[in-house]
Amino acid sequence: MRQYSRGHSGIVDRARKLRRDMTDAEKLLWLKLRKAFPNAKFRRQSPVPPYCADFLSYRHRLIIEADGGQHDPGSPVEIARTRFLEEQGFTVLRFWNNDILANIDGVLETIRQAIGGSDHAKRSSPSPRFAPGPSLSRWERERAPKVR
Repeated sequence: MRQYSRGHSGIVDRARKLRRDMTDAEKLLWLKLRKAFPNAKFRRQSPVPPYCADFLSYRHRLIIEADGGQHDPGSPVEIARTRFLEEQGFTVLRFWNNDILANIDGVLETIRQAIGGSDHAKRSSPSPRFAPGPSLSRWERERAPKVR
């Protein structure tokens, strides 16, 4: 299990609890994110101390927040939180829970645009081994599937 630095154990415990107690909108979005963007490797309720992001992709430096009635995006707390996450290099997208439940396709399209294209297009492109451009790094070569 991953070890966290001293002082962050509280947020890790909170993240675990939030993962167990997801809202209906978060459950739907999690299911759709994993299916629509398998290469983005989203994590749910991921600690970004001192906060906990609803959905996070380190690969795309993207955080997605599902906001319920208890959230006011214009409140000083939410503004400070968004500013902090952006200062850490993340793009933050916020969606109301009712938008996720009523218009999941529109939500996914907004996320797709933020990522910079569909994962489907990336999967259907030629493998890096045959694509023009720089050669693979040692790490990529060691992990690439062996072709016989």
